[in-house]
Amino acid sequence: MKNHSLLHTIREGLAGLFHICREELKNTIKDQGVLIFFILVPIAYPLVYAFIYTNEVVREVPAAVVDTDRSAQSREFLRKVDATADVHIVSYCADMEEAKQLLKNGKVYGVIYIPESFSHDLAKGIQTHVSLYCDMSGMLYYKALLVASTDVSLHMGKEIQIQRLGNTTDRQDEISTTPIAYQEVSLFNTQNGFASFLIPAVLILIIQQTLLLGVGLSAGTAREKNSFRHLVPFNREYRGTLRIVLGKSIAYLLVYAVVSAYILCAVPYMFSLIQLAEPATLLAFTVPYVLACIFFAMTCSVFIHHRESCMMIYVFTSVPLLFISGISWPGAAIPKFWEIISWIFPSTFGIRGFVGINSMGATLQEIQSDYFALWIQTGVYFITACIVYRRQILLSRHKALARLQQYRKRKK
Repeated sequence: MKNHSLLHTIREGLAGLFHICREELKNTIKDQGVLIFFILVPIAYPLVYAFIYTNEVVREVPAAVVDTDRSAQSREFLRKVDATADVHIVSYCADMEEAKQLLKNGKVYGVIYIPESFSHDLAKGIQTHVSLYCDMSGMLYYKALLVASTDVSLHMGKEIQIQRLGNTTDRQDEISTTPIAYQEVSLFNTQNGFASFLIPAVLILIIQQTLLLGVGLSAGTAREKNSFRHLVPFNREYRGTLRIVLGKSIAYLLVYAVVSAYILCAVPYMFSLIQLAEPATLLAFTVPYVLACIFFAMTCSVFIHHRESCMMIYVFTSVPLLFISGISWPGAAIPKFWEIISWIFPSTFGIRGFVGINSMGATLQEIQSDYFALWIQTGVYFITACIVYRRQILLSRHKALARLQQYRKRKK
């Protein structure tokens, strides 16, 4: 008798679970807002970001020149700067006021100023100076101008030093000008490309943010449709906490299994981004990340009472989350308070782990701290999601009983 009752309970629970999963998938397809966040945004956003940064590096940055020396050496310096791939001199100005006006109007992003004493100092063997004024609203413009000017100054410095050495051999010139030979090697991003650096982090963040928005929008819709404006309707199929949490999470997992494969595999392949991850390693890492994001979104959905609320609550967090992840800003420079805050979000460990796996070819053992953190978050947010939905079930039941009692009193 007990076994029969247990089997009946299991069957009823599984039937409710699959019913909830099916209903959640139907709602995802029928609700245009949820469909946009679950399908359209994950498809379009990675393409937009990748297209914007597809050139990887900034070339031919327009610059203005104020050459108050007007000597052969100053013209040679400017000619070599203009010959680099990073800078294009578009204007020779009479004074700094004219150059500042061009900078203010956005026609140039930097000004190279050569002092009147440039050639005179070089002839006397005195160290001279070249000033560089940059528009700091774009760090890549500043980097291009600074690198080009620095490389040219170092190259001209070597030539001047060789001239002063007199009659020496090429080998002696090489040793004198470069006593320590060095070679710059950019690991894991050989061309110093911005897309290879930023896009992997953005792709991981898109998964979390679209889940937060989609699940939040779905929760707002559920509250608006339910008679008691609670997250869980007062139906027979929605009586169990586990069946609700598992049913909804399976529905989201089915959708994001496809979405994650597209975002993490297809997009980097289409734009020839770095892909060093082993398929099995990437799959093993993606599973806890997606699950952590799903349960995190389900937990946060309790704060959404209207469809529009999720847009105001979650959208603005994207940029801060990218910064505190330790990718776009050095992790060692992040204050301890914000580092602890970052541990709340799966994207922090997801970005670090994915960059390690995909861009550096790391194994799960080499990123085990981030990998274990995602599994811990999965467990913690699964429990919090169960607590949230259990409370919603009790509130819905309480309101239903209260209304039933009122109805009976009126009938009497």
